[in-house]
Amino acid sequence: MIIGNFFSNDKNFISLTFCFITSEKIYHLKNKNTSFYFLSIDPIEIHKRKLFLWFSHLPQEEKQFGGFFSPETMHVDPLILERDAEERAGLLCSPFQTQTHCNRSVTVEQLFQHTDTWSEGRGLNVLIYGAVGTGKSTVVRKLVLDWCAGTTLSHFQLLIPFSCEDLSQLSKVTSLRDLVSRKYLHLKKHPLLSGEGNQAKNVLFLFNGMEKMQLDFRIGASELCSDPNEGLPPSVVVVNLLRKYLLPETSILITTRLSALDCIPQKYVTRYAQICGFNDPSRQRAYFTSRLLKQSDTAYNQEAQDLVELLYLNLQRESQLAAACFLPSYCWLTCATLHFLHFTNTKAPIRTLTGIYTSFLRLNFGGEVLGTGAGTNMPIQEHQSSLMLYVVRTVGKLAFEGVTYKRTSFSEAELEQWIGGKTKTDEELRQLAMFRTDVLDFFLAPSIESGKCISQDLRENNERQYVFAVPAMQEYLAALYVVLGENKSALEKLTNKVSVAIGQASEDVNALVNIFSKFIPLRIFAVFNLLKLFPKLYEKISSLNKGSIARTMAAELFRTEDSYNEDVLDQVEQSLLGVHGPQQQQYSERQPFELYPIFMGGLLHYGNRVLLQQLGCSIQSTTVAQITRAIRKYLVRELNKPQPPEELMDLLVLLYEFQNPRLTAEVLTSIRAIRLTNIRMTSLKCFILSSVLSCTPASYYLEELDLSSCLLTNDMLQMLWPAFRQTYSLNLQFNILGPESCSLLRDLLLDPRSVIRSLKLCDNPLLESGVQILVEALPENQSLTNLSLMHTGLGDEGVLDMAKRLQQHKRLQELNVAYNNIGDDAALFLVDACREHPSIQTVHLYLNPLSKVAKQSLYAQGVPRSHSGQRVKVLASVTEGTDLSENWHPILSVIRENASSWDQQHVIQQLKVFLEDLEWGHQQQQSLWKRLHFRRVEKGVRKILKMLENNLPPSKK
Repeated sequence: MIIGNFFSNDKNFISLTFCFITSEKIYHLKNKNTSFYFLSIDPIEIHKRKLFLWFSHLPQEEKQFGGFFSPETMHVDPLILERDAEERAGLLCSPFQTQTHCNRSVTVEQLFQHTDTWSEGRGLNVLIYGAVGTGKSTVVRKLVLDWCAGTTLSHFQLLIPFSCEDLSQLSKVTSLRDLVSRKYLHLKKHPLLSGEGNQAKNVLFLFNGMEKMQLDFRIGASELCSDPNEGLPPSVVVVNLLRKYLLPETSILITTRLSALDCIPQKYVTRYAQICGFNDPSRQRAYFTSRLLKQSDTAYNQEAQDLVELLYLNLQRESQLAAACFLPSYCWLTCATLHFLHFTNTKAPIRTLTGIYTSFLRLNFGGEVLGTGAGTNMPIQEHQSSLMLYVVRTVGKLAFEGVTYKRTSFSEAELEQWIGGKTKTDEELRQLAMFRTDVLDFFLAPSIESGKCISQDLRENNERQYVFAVPAMQEYLAALYVVLGENKSALEKLTNKVSVAIGQASEDVNALVNIFSKFIPLRIFAVFNLLKLFPKLYEKISSLNKGSIARTMAAELFRTEDSYNEDVLDQVEQSLLGVHGPQQQQYSERQPFELYPIFMGGLLHYGNRVLLQQLGCSIQSTTVAQITRAIRKYLVRELNKPQPPEELMDLLVLLYEFQNPRLTAEVLTSIRAIRLTNIRMTSLKCFILSSVLSCTPASYYLEELDLSSCLLTNDMLQMLWPAFRQTYSLNLQFNILGPESCSLLRDLLLDPRSVIRSLKLCDNPLLESGVQILVEALPENQSLTNLSLMHTGLGDEGVLDMAKRLQQHKRLQELNVAYNNIGDDAALFLVDACREHPSIQTVHLYLNPLSKVAKQSLYAQGVPRSHSGQRVKVLASVTEGTDLSENWHPILSVIRENASSWDQQHVIQQLKVFLEDLEWGHQQQQSLWKRLHFRRVEKGVRKILKMLENNLPPSKK
């Protein structure tokens, strides 16, 4: 209890009391008239609070999930196996191995329990190692947070974490105590680090990422030191701690990568432990549940639960995804992708698929360098290169070759050829060995024998095949390889080097020429001007290369053989959740790489270029400008050709990934109709469509926006609102829009900026209540001319209410209320109202239970309503009295296309009524030609009847 009291005999002073619960010391100071109680704050408590704040901080990449979770709720412990010194570099177990491990599964706390070999007065040195992506940093962060909360390693009074990357940047000598106080000022001169007695036994040092330090345990290179106050290079301080020469009572936890295991001699390590990731689907499921289910909004809870179930089913099949999710990093990528695909909304920050993959690489390779390795005397800072850039030049090259030749699997010989096949020097071989040990398995995994995308020759040779852990990663790395310019031709590489050399030389020569210009004849100046010519030649060749990149993007996006594949977002989802039910027919035997051009466009976005710059991969602004100028021309050229809905959706995704409003506007101005029929729309696709169309100028309008058979819901309509205001003809047929959607559609028609002329809502369960809300917009709307409400559950009441409001809307020309269970009286009342309307020309009433008498009356009432001679066309059957209806063909076409989704018994009954009408009309005809015409129509009706009775698909004609 902290108490601070102020007592005074002076009445002008006020007595104050402060209370704070903690375990601090209280000091009492007395004076003549006052009494003070001062608090001495415990530095360890301050240390715990600050560590908790630092390690609770989530990186920017984690905030894209919506911020519903904390580090405590999203953590799932990976498998940690204790290893003997002899087997410390042993192979990992199979991702699908579920039997008991020969090594003991342990926790970090168990690793610090004293063993039989432990000696009094000496702390433990525990080395935890693992490949990239297995979860080393996550384990460290959870360990620190649990220690701060007092739930683990509570027998250590003080835990001091260090980043080895940070320590490697220090060049000045410093003592251990100064090193600690430099990072943690509140621990300055703390008695636990004084070296007196055995107080240091309560201290645990944590060194994360030991591979980033060059530790030399030779006596000649790292002098012995036992004084925590003596100044030494940071690496020497760490070496003496590990030797147990400096503060031998302290315990030390080290994390490192596989390639750096031998950097610390075996005699200085008490226990080895290997982080093996998520070795079974149950751990993976726990991770997915914490990410998708526990953190999701309540409104999406059921959808998130369904996603987790589908994902778990795919993992249980021992799929390639299960092998990838053996690494927790790929579990993160899977969750981030599914969150992007299913939980994107207008309130969330803008995210792109390219951005997710770039963030994924930054999380795993941010700040990572490929140093000289162990055994070299050169400091790591003096010779290091970006690890990510090395990945692009090796694995990216392999990915590019695979995309070029439409391959997803590679043999061991091909890996040897493409990754490190041209290494010459010892340093390059050393870097290659480190890369293969630590990183290669992160991107490539043995292929699960499915027989897909593996040639017959390779299967016959029984040669082991490797594939990218996630198929989309191959396309991302191939795109990055191209955009970074690593696929330059030999001519361009040569001209680049010569251009740089001559460009630098020309500056020096120009300076000399300016000095000697008074003594040299003018004609000699022409020789020096040639030096300026070569860089311009290189620039010309370079611009041609950028044009080829743009041409490749357009060609890959609009490949003819991929035209009928599912859109690219559905392909991404299927790669994660698997295909449930019958698979869609593939029109091409080769593997489609439709994400490849989309990633190329997304990598040009400024936000992704900034992240790549942090990874050591620089994309120049001039390169972006040249590619952008060229891609516009190629996209416009392709859009002048008819494109299937799937290809059009892929184009919208490409423009969205670009995040370039000017380019998007220039491309879309060449499009006057967007037809996405049968595309399975999701909240993400709706968001993409609205976002892309919002880039166009205010004067831009679509002639048609076709979203029929897209599984649209009311929530999706909310996201599509901006797109609806930019279209003249809106087709929302065959969706699942209910009465609640009519409120939004009514507001849309009442919007002064709305220009909708045609609104098609056929085959949506709007019901009478919904249509009554919708027609409230008729009096004030000034644009609608065509309203289609076929098969919407309208009923008599809905028709009567609509008929009363028709006179208040003066522009409507065509009204379709077919197949709505409308009776005789309601139909007659509606046609009477249409006859009095100044502009209505056509009314559709077929497939309603109308009597023959009512049909005759409808045709009679549709005859001239005024002196103008205009009449209302009433389409109630394929006949009009004794004659054929001139609209019999459209009526049968509509029935043939949609009969399979309607109530077949009702349609069959109505078709039989058509046959009766045709037979009666045929008997009334005297002309042979008209009789033949009746038989032709009758034949068409019987074909549809046969199709329904035999459950056959509709014919293409």
